[in-house]
Amino acid sequence: MKTILVTGGAGYIGSHTLILLIEAGYNVVVFDNFSNSSIESVRRVEKIVDRAIEVVEGDIRSREDLDRVFKRYKIDAVIHFAGLKAVGESVSEPIKYYENNVYGTINLCKVMSENGCKSIVFSSSATVYGNPASNPIREDFPTGATNPYGRSKLFIEEILRDIFISDNSWRIVILRYFNPVGAYKSGVIGEDPADIPNNLMPFISQTAIGKREYLSVFGDDYDTHDGTGVRDYIHVMDLADGHVKALDKIDSFNRVMTINLGTGKGYSVLDMVKAFERASGVKIPYKIAPRRAGDIATCYADPSYAREILGWEAKRGIEEMCEDSWRWQSNNPNGYR
Repeated sequence: MKTILVTGGAGYIGSHTLILLIEAGYNVVVFDNFSNSSIESVRRVEKIVDRAIEVVEGDIRSREDLDRVFKRYKIDAVIHFAGLKAVGESVSEPIKYYENNVYGTINLCKVMSENGCKSIVFSSSATVYGNPASNPIREDFPTGATNPYGRSKLFIEEILRDIFISDNSWRIVILRYFNPVGAYKSGVIGEDPADIPNNLMPFISQTAIGKREYLSVFGDDYDTHDGTGVRDYIHVMDLADGHVKALDKIDSFNRVMTINLGTGKGYSVLDMVKAFERASGVKIPYKIAPRRAGDIATCYADPSYAREILGWEAKRGIEEMCEDSWRWQSNNPNGYR
């Protein structure tokens, strides 16, 4: 039975992926500094899977923290979620993002190599495509991120490719995913931003339960069907399944694999608001705000390569995404706190 180190495993996507990893027969070790996550998410996953989960508190920027976890456990592969992820914050604090995301990943790869662990599934992002010339977006499209968050992901991708060129015994899968939403079907775990949400869905759901007076819609003058930004929203459990499928096949890959995880469908901000209103029965008040720096008009995936290479495709639609988000938020109005 392989042991998988899940960096950022207490976070939103990480915690949902833990469930499917354990169900698939993997041992997991969570490595997290809890800067934007809660140990409570792991405790709830333990109840779902009826199994204790090893947790190591540490920071990927700390060589000592990483050495400690690799010396304590025989790690066979890493799923690397740990990283800062707010586009707006990255514009105002770029050094913070490069230090945490880029330097932290370099640190991780050094320690992995020194301990004979050379398999990694990296959590990248569709932001590496920048403002695409067309949609849907294929993996061979030009890259050119429009903000420091996206550039940090792009830099890491290039670093991983250079690592493979220098040592082709590495096994590397880069998953570029689009906009994760939703929650585990029982509503026990979900997305719980530590402060003001950076993603659309928690902003909508927190408005629905009255934690926020209204939803801010950033821009209504984009070249889209209703003027608001269009994104490819993917259920977090479909995303988690993509990571498990990548891990299942990683040993068979003899090159760096770069794969989109998306649904292939684009929905606008107001499309999502209306879908959430149908799912919750709650009217969502909103106000139009100025565009955010670094945002683009339209972005959705061509997911056909993931289907071909991983045998993966998204199964859950917009209704289920909104229903599961509402179940999580209404059951946990204050998140894990």
